[in-house]
Amino acid sequence: MKDIRRSDFAGSWYPGNKRDIERTIEEFSNAALPCPCEEGRAVGGIVPHAGWYFSGNIAFNVIKCLALAGEPDTCLIFGRHLHQGSSNYIMKHGHWDTPLGSLKIDTDCAAELEKEFPFSVETTSIYEADNTIELQLPFIKYFFPTVSIVPIGVPPKPESLDIANRAIQISKGMGRKTIVLGSTDLTHYGLNYGYTPKGTGENAVEWVKNVNDKRVVDLMLEMDGMGVMTESLKNQNACCSGAAGAAIEAAKQIGATKAYKIEYTTSYDIRPDNSFVGYVGVVFCI
Repeated sequence: MKDIRRSDFAGSWYPGNKRDIERTIEEFSNAALPCPCEEGRAVGGIVPHAGWYFSGNIAFNVIKCLALAGEPDTCLIFGRHLHQGSSNYIMKHGHWDTPLGSLKIDTDCAAELEKEFPFSVETTSIYEADNTIELQLPFIKYFFPTVSIVPIGVPPKPESLDIANRAIQISKGMGRKTIVLGSTDLTHYGLNYGYTPKGTGENAVEWVKNVNDKRVVDLMLEMDGMGVMTESLKNQNACCSGAAGAAIEAAKQIGATKAYKIEYTTSYDIRPDNSFVGYVGVVFCI
């Protein structure tokens, strides 16, 4: 098959072949958490994007919850590490590879959206490697073998919410059954990230967990997309808040009225270090 974007992080950030992917997903499944939504009512979520060793189980649990509603036609995936002055990004054509097989881009939906908003259009050969979206794709392929995707990068600014709302309107207008994901990690704390407002040690870890990350997670649970972006710009507690905010707004456009936290953890809980990152999984339900 031609016109396929390669999987740049396979074999490093997550397993690089089908057998190891399936084995890892089976391990995640054996320790799976219950879905907080009523069966079939999950339409979207927020997932982390660190290597699977650190946060893959959280992303797995969110996407597994979405799978209880059956196979969608399209999955909108918002991601990218962007600042307020960044461009919007989209893929309109081709496929994106995973070790489980490639995922087709929903060209009709993506092309219509690109007509209405300014985007930097990436192709299968001209693009910036991006872990925020790619790390979700094997899970999506595993649970939704025939789904098409629209990968979108949006910065933390109000116009990103307009893009999210319009994307759902376009998808609905085309008769698509659609789900949505936003990919972000939380506070990047420590000398490695140049962010140490509470020094180092256990007090810093507790501050990140119970104060800084909690502020932005609470806004996710309140389904306040603009609030998530504003909070992250103030307190550096979401690295891709444009994606998270867009996912919230898109889920609301689908009909979501409730948000639940599936799991929260940090890399410190898995491998203690003076520099660490927070992760959360949130699911949106109608």
